[in-house]
Amino acid sequence: MYTVTFNGKELTIQTENSLFSPREPDRGTLAMLAYVQFQKEDKVLDLGCGCGIVSLAAAAFGVEPGNIVLTDIDALAVETSRKNMESNGFSGAVFVSGDALSQVPGSDFDLILSNPPYHTDFKVAKTFIEKGFNRLRIGGRMFMVTKRKDWYKNKLIAIFGGVKIYEKDGYFVFEAQKRTPTYAGKKKK
Repeated sequence: MYTVTFNGKELTIQTENSLFSPREPDRGTLAMLAYVQFQKEDKVLDLGCGCGIVSLAAAAFGVEPGNIVLTDIDALAVETSRKNMESNGFSGAVFVSGDALSQVPGSDFDLILSNPPYHTDFKVAKTFIEKGFNRLRIGGRMFMVTKRKDWYKNKLIAIFGGVKIYEKDGYFVFEAQKRTPTYAGKKKK
């Protein structure tokens, strides 16, 4: 258990040893959150939610919990996220256990936020980026954080047509905005 403060609200995080960053908030996730500006009406997807820190931040900044979807392939992560949201006073979020976005309802997200597993091959990140693009509304933004730059930069440009890159605490934070209904450079059939 540890605490984290967002928007002046101290939140308690319960976690499990088998989950990502079990003893303290992940520095990469905190770096990513430093660049996200949440709006109350945003529809947010926490992709690969882990213990739910991204969603807790969104709720602390005023996003209605009913507009937050948390998903992870690990059912324990999803259950831990649910407990953390509820124990910190945020009820109504949607929790989904499944592979990438396969079980996620909706395709009109304003924000998709992810700290993908970047120490393995790029298969998961490729799926997150490609499928995530299709789940954003026009004008919606995807944020990702990794320690690797070039592959993510090139993939996000190939799909979104551009990307902003920030550096913080040894991490790269990527922000890409969906501007067209199809991948960059692809003609609609």
